Amino acid sequence: MLEDLKKSIDKGVDYAFMTGEKLAQAAKDLAKENKLTKEDAKKLFDHLVKKSDETRKNIENELNEVVKNSLKKMNIPTRDEVKKLEERIKKLESTTRTPAKAKVKPVPVKAVKAKPKK
Repeated sequence: MLEDLKKSIDKGVDYAFMTGEKLAQAAKDLAKENKLTKEDAKKLFDHLVKKSDETRKNIENELNEVVKNSLKKMNIPTRDEVKKLEERIKKLESTTRTPAKAKVKPVPVKAVKAKPKK
């Protein structure tokens, strides 16, 4: 009984990562094993596809959340945070630049005489 349950769970996980072609073959095999009608086999295939998509999306969401939390713990900025900083830098650069046509005169530096050593 426990072994049957384990096999069912393993198959469910396998179905989550199967391509449409492999799911179709799995549905055919299950339909043959259980002597299903064509209509029931089609329903089974549709159910497998639906569950596969749902499981794949759930796993993807969970994985994204784990990565997001890991990056946050490592204090690595998100793409949005980097983009905001880039925009701030551009804004600051545009307000501190002198116009290209304006001539800036260099400030003369006075020579400093070295003090004699004693």
